[in-house]
Amino acid sequence: MGHQKPNTLHTFSEVSNIFAPSNEPWQVELNAPATSVMTDFRVRALFKVNPEDTIDAALQKMKIAGLRIGFVVDASSEKILGMITSYDIMGEKPMRYLQSVGFADRGVTHKDIKVKDIMEKPEDWISVEMKNAEQVTVQGLLDAFQRTGRTHMPVLDHKDGKEHHLCGLFSSAKVLRLTEFARRKAAEGNKA
Repeated sequence: MGHQKPNTLHTFSEVSNIFAPSNEPWQVELNAPATSVMTDFRVRALFKVNPEDTIDAALQKMKIAGLRIGFVVDASSEKILGMITSYDIMGEKPMRYLQSVGFADRGVTHKDIKVKDIMEKPEDWISVEMKNAEQVTVQGLLDAFQRTGRTHMPVLDHKDGKEHHLCGLFSSAKVLRLTEFARRKAAEGNKA
């Protein structure tokens, strides 16, 4: 190809047959780097939820955004206070919260529950260190989901021994969707 200058974007033209993107689902192999299936908040906006939002309002925002998880962020400090999933909101957490505050006495109902009341605080997360995530395969990630029983694992970067920064998220639903063919192929190979 001759001499190419580094950092040059090579363009071309005169292609007459160009097809629309195929509807083949994007898939990854089990030996691919785990980071290939990470939602990377360094390039994609973090979905933020206000701690004072009602859980119904938060769920509605998630539905509109097409997401199942939101990070609860303090508006003034930008500090992450927790995370909340649609499963948390639609599951038993709201009822457990109402029982814990004695709703019969106080007249507190489901519509009064705020995000901060049922969110999962950072100290209760099962998180992953970015340096480690960069060294693990997708299979290693699947194993970790199975081991922990979690549906989401935040990825934190611990720069220069200072505070942790949220830089990504692993979602079991996304990983399972993206490895469907690879897992099926592996299962068939194990039967042989």
